[in-house]
Amino acid sequence: MIRERAYPVEPWHVRETRLDVDVLAQAESVFALSNGHVGLRGNLDEGEPHGLPGTYLNSFYELRPLPYAEAGFGFPESGQTLVNVTNGKLIRLLVDDEPLDVRYGELLAHERVLDLRAGTLHRELHWRSPAGREVKVRSTRLVSFTQRSVAAINYEVEAVDGPLRLIIQSELVANETLPAQSRDPRVAAVLESPLQAEEELTTDDGGLLIHRTKVSGLRAAAAMEHEVYAPARKTIESEGYEDWVRTTIACVLKPGETLRVVKYLSYGWSSRRSLPALRDQVGAALAGARLDGWDGLRREQRQYLDEFWDTADVVVEGDPEIQQAVRFGMFHVLQAGARAERRPISAKGLTGPGYDGHAFWDTEMFVLPVLTYTHPTAVRDALQWRHSTLAAAQERAQTLNLEGAAFPWRTIEGPESSAYWPAGTAAFHIAADIADALRRYVQVTGDVELIREGGLELLVETARLWRSLGHHDRHGQFHIDGVTGPDEYTAVKNDNIYTNLMAQRNLVTAADAVLRFRDEAVHLGVTDEEAAAWRDAAASMHIPYDEEIDVHEQVEGFTRLQEWDFEGTPPEKYPLLLHYPYFDLYRKQVVKQADLVLAMHWRGDAFTPEQKLRNFLYYERRTVRDSSLSACTQAVLAAEVGHPELAHVYLREAALMDLHDLNENTRDGVHMASLAGAWIALVAGFGGLRDHDGNLSFAPRLSSRLGRLEFSLRWRGLRLRVDVRPEQTTYALRHGDPGDVLELRHHGELVRVTCAEPVTMPIPPAEVSGPPPEQAPGRAPLLRLPENEL
Repeated sequence: MIRERAYPVEPWHVRETRLDVDVLAQAESVFALSNGHVGLRGNLDEGEPHGLPGTYLNSFYELRPLPYAEAGFGFPESGQTLVNVTNGKLIRLLVDDEPLDVRYGELLAHERVLDLRAGTLHRELHWRSPAGREVKVRSTRLVSFTQRSVAAINYEVEAVDGPLRLIIQSELVANETLPAQSRDPRVAAVLESPLQAEEELTTDDGGLLIHRTKVSGLRAAAAMEHEVYAPARKTIESEGYEDWVRTTIACVLKPGETLRVVKYLSYGWSSRRSLPALRDQVGAALAGARLDGWDGLRREQRQYLDEFWDTADVVVEGDPEIQQAVRFGMFHVLQAGARAERRPISAKGLTGPGYDGHAFWDTEMFVLPVLTYTHPTAVRDALQWRHSTLAAAQERAQTLNLEGAAFPWRTIEGPESSAYWPAGTAAFHIAADIADALRRYVQVTGDVELIREGGLELLVETARLWRSLGHHDRHGQFHIDGVTGPDEYTAVKNDNIYTNLMAQRNLVTAADAVLRFRDEAVHLGVTDEEAAAWRDAAASMHIPYDEEIDVHEQVEGFTRLQEWDFEGTPPEKYPLLLHYPYFDLYRKQVVKQADLVLAMHWRGDAFTPEQKLRNFLYYERRTVRDSSLSACTQAVLAAEVGHPELAHVYLREAALMDLHDLNENTRDGVHMASLAGAWIALVAGFGGLRDHDGNLSFAPRLSSRLGRLEFSLRWRGLRLRVDVRPEQTTYALRHGDPGDVLELRHHGELVRVTCAEPVTMPIPPAEVSGPPPEQAPGRAPLLRLPENEL
């Protein structure tokens, strides 16, 4: 863990001022570039040293066997793992036959800058070779948002102290040797050299490689071309073999002269297209990149991001680290989904191999809410991807003797890829999470066409799942038994509140939708009786409550379970799942991550303010945050129940998860949900944003640390700007017509905002909520502010 500030605090940059080879892998994740289709880890240009090489194509995976000590009926037989595809980042430099390697000679200066407005990674270094020859290198890398298949690198070498013979070797390399990612020899065997060569082609200034996965049968192509600008004579030649193509550029520079090489890359993959078609696809992408040129690609990149930041930017005054971190987080969230285009947004995006490149439920409940309000086209694509996997979910439900669709806990293409069923198969709440993401998207955008284009089918099939999974007891109450909620330390229990409340809204949303889209519903076989059964189940949903201590139970009987011995648990034993058997965790009052507290955020309409406070205090003492998903939700509820200072430190934990490597696993890729959670903690926490029942409401109140919070939202074709100060909040509409009106609620009071004039409302005094909440011993927030700053 990096407790100190890992990078200088700047509002629009993440800057690395010195190269630390011990944390290269973490930096490679932080500096990763992606557009949702192509992902390049932030490896050094010359390839070595590296922490973890990585080049990824969204949904390009290999199948692997799932290990079981003892198999059972219905267990998934194979999983999917994201493949490290052909590396096109490599640009090796030899200075008078000496390879530039920062581990040798003397590194006189080194800096890398991730520019969040330009969408580029810039690197500058000054190196003295073991022979005493000096060069300065400047490189800038981008993955294009506007040209989905294209990446480019501008690479410049300047001679410093005398004539130099320079050799640049620019390469495409497949089947790179990677550090071991699995102890299972069957999995390791599958993922060792997973790409089988199909075609290699060289040209005077580049080349192409086409490979196919051995088991999943997916075909990928990578191609490169170069533009070379040299002050004197140069030579360029290319050579190729099965797994690598190299273009070599040679020249001699005088002191002060510069060699400039622009490397264009294009990637494509398909499970259906022929080899010639894929070859032509990447060739066409290269032609488009060269048509625009390096300057054109950079200009398009900046224009794309200018438009994004116009709506997505969050202005934070009072905590510069959070200002940097929330923009860093939003940039990575955009990179994960911008051009995913009907493919998943995974937990790590395309920044690393963590979780095998799988998408989980947190995509719908953390990432998509943020994008719904800031970049909704990406959400539409993500929901259409879920619809494309519906057949696999229906098949899974049939295997489990259920109706409707049982969506996977983790997947790339659609089938369940979790070998641990208590946390995987039993986590049925993913169905309601998908339905809620769809409901929110349509509510915010007004895009009812998506309902006709598959959204209704998603709602119907998830409602059918709940009706068949649950049951009415002899008293008429509806129960959903034997499931796992977001808290994976409380597994396979009855009536998880988060699951029940989200399923309740799923059932009602589906019933309302089939009433509105009758023709489409009839086509799906929905009858009036079936829709009525959904409403009946929703109305009689059981919500566990302990009358004796006056709090809701996370699951039925939770409050009577034995308390976890926090006092006897040393710090080195966290996360608990790595040091204690699940059997012990499952039968104790210990919470891995916000569960009931998460329900109070997304289904806050089901709780009174008094219940929220009591519940928050109770579960705060039992939540250990062994998941990066927890801190942002605890920030939201801490702010709502009157503890903004605690909310602020939880905000810091969520926002700085990767910049400080708080969970010590950023090397495997950034935590996309936690990065999205920084926006959620600010906008839903301190901004008080809620969208229950189609109504937009705010209850803003800042912590003492914050002097201002400003953010924008998209709402039904309008752009709302919210400017929160300690004593007042101003709401303004932008980019609308003079007659446009937006109705919202401010601390419960109805407000009508027009384009003609902003509306400023006072913030009512906060109600005193008692002493600060207590955390479990040893589980206080990871990044507290100094006492004199709070």
